[in-house]
Amino acid sequence: MSDSSNSLMKQRFRGYMPVVVDVETAGFNAKTDALLEIAAVLLDFDDDGLLKPVDSVHYHVQPFEGANIEQAAIDFNGIDPHNPLRGAVEEGEALRELFKPIRKAQKAAGCQRSVLVGHNSNFDHGFVMAAAERANLKRNPFHPFVSFDTTSLASMTLGQTVLIKACQAAGIEFDSKQAHSALYDTERTAELYCWMINRWKELGGWPPESRQDKS
Repeated sequence: MSDSSNSLMKQRFRGYMPVVVDVETAGFNAKTDALLEIAAVLLDFDDDGLLKPVDSVHYHVQPFEGANIEQAAIDFNGIDPHNPLRGAVEEGEALRELFKPIRKAQKAAGCQRSVLVGHNSNFDHGFVMAAAERANLKRNPFHPFVSFDTTSLASMTLGQTVLIKACQAAGIEFDSKQAHSALYDTERTAELYCWMINRWKELGGWPPESRQDKS
């Protein structure tokens, strides 16, 4: 990460570093239902000041002891939680390994905290926080309650709220057969988020025009 991108990341997001995250789960309740997959995409600014995806991490996750598994949820996402071929790891290990590159990138960007970016981000944020709490992880890089929701941003910029429709409206290819894989959905969400941030810049919305400039 260059000095210029370091400074721009701090300026653009007020000292926060956005990290795109998607989870696949065995239900809707973050406290009781199993976390089954998690993926994250790291972002950075290029030499033209445009935000781009730069790296991704992905883990299949073992259901925590006593976790609830809703049949409707696994029918929807197609995940067999007990299939040994998944190569799943315990959720504490998955988060510890996921957090390492995020903290490293956050430090390099000169940011004091990372912010989870997600499509319906409250859902993903809830599962990440609940899993980190179960694993008693003290070095969680994510802000405890702030998140950036691409659903809201897409409704404003594209008039769409569904991920595939928003991506299509932005000209981003989306294969519906690969949807509901944490890694695939995260990578498409990252592309969409970057497109919206960059589009706002292209339209002259960033940096904002000061009151003095208008006078």
